[in-house]
Amino acid sequence: MLFCLTGICISLSAQYVPSEENLKARQEFDGFRFGIFLHWGIYSEFAQGEWYLNSGKLQQEEYAKSASCFYPIRFDAREWVRAIKESGARYITFTSRHHDGFSMFHTAENKYNIVDATPFKRDVLKELADACHEQGVKLHLYYSILDWMREDYPLGRTGLFTGRESAKNWNGRPATEKARINKEKYPSYFQFMKNQVRELLMNYKDIGALWFDGYWDHDSDSIAFDWKMSEFYDYIHTLKPECLVGNNHHITPIDGEDFQMFERDLPGENKAGLSENQTISALPLEMCQTMNGMWGYKVADQNYKTTEELIELLVRAAAKGSNLLMNIGPQPNGELPATALNRLKGMGKWLNAYGETIYGTHRYDAEEPSWGVVTQKDSRLFLHILHEETKSITLPIDKKPKTVVVFDSKQPLGYTFNKKKKELTVQMPASYTAQPDFIIQINRQ
Repeated sequence: MLFCLTGICISLSAQYVPSEENLKARQEFDGFRFGIFLHWGIYSEFAQGEWYLNSGKLQQEEYAKSASCFYPIRFDAREWVRAIKESGARYITFTSRHHDGFSMFHTAENKYNIVDATPFKRDVLKELADACHEQGVKLHLYYSILDWMREDYPLGRTGLFTGRESAKNWNGRPATEKARINKEKYPSYFQFMKNQVRELLMNYKDIGALWFDGYWDHDSDSIAFDWKMSEFYDYIHTLKPECLVGNNHHITPIDGEDFQMFERDLPGENKAGLSENQTISALPLEMCQTMNGMWGYKVADQNYKTTEELIELLVRAAAKGSNLLMNIGPQPNGELPATALNRLKGMGKWLNAYGETIYGTHRYDAEEPSWGVVTQKDSRLFLHILHEETKSITLPIDKKPKTVVVFDSKQPLGYTFNKKKKELTVQMPASYTAQPDFIIQINRQ
């Protein structure tokens, strides 16, 4: 809609109002706290990570040939979902299409997909969606809005050396010409994305969210590129109002998004350098991190975080009011790496005992203490003492609690409450020694 006043035209658009179904889905998502990210595609065959087409400056025609020998003979969707469910994860986010443009689902939009381009001939996404539905695990789909293969993708700052005709001499062209070319190409590409998103939402069971990536490919354009995200989001919510929409654009959420994500950082932190331009919103939060160093499978990367490190990351995320989306890069044969499976088992064992202090919890509105973090649920506070050797801990609290106990044993602990300072001091049990996560429960009622 255009509103004109004294010769000035101002574009007015209706602000997104989430449906009741969407708000319910947000609430459910906000309580999940733990999910598994799966970066899998034909790039796994090169065992160099998911960006190899770009980082290796490979020619797209040569790269695409790898599809003809992609045969993940050991892929078993039910086994994947079983292992992930037993880890305590409540949802899976799967890469339906990454920046290399290869679709890991059967699409009518082109033949460059898992069914038509490979000898495997199986729709792995359908099998995964069915397995998730059977086992009660929510399925979310990663979808790249960036494409290093298609000629009608509006060129940004990556994927300029894959042999695309449109990329030749791109950096030497004037900004105005680049902007004109991109604007002319985008309607075709935009329609392609809408068609594929419709397939994903209509052809597969219970898709809970769409996780977009690649928006940042145009973050350094000298003339701003219009992704038409508002129109895209409206289209998605019209198709499926309850479907959550998130975008890994590294900026504060824009209108039409249902959750906010942080890449490799906890909300409010910027250690990875990707969150400088975003503030924490009131939307449900999610931080994603790799289990080792890469997103896609890299044979040389065995630098896996320990089970204890992963548990601490999960606890710290929950204390920020955020889900943790932990990534695994499946092998080209269709198996999840053995070390990743080992870590899943360790997290599952811990969550089976202490999940009550994580699932459905919220952020405690106080400065983070030096000894660890706090999660809260209803009238209960869970104090997670992380590694620190200490005889007592202090916590700001509004009133004297009813009881203070060790979470697992329910052993009562001595404490004092300073009414004037509104501060609680808890005495640690005599047997306490520093450990990855020692949990104290405070019952306020």
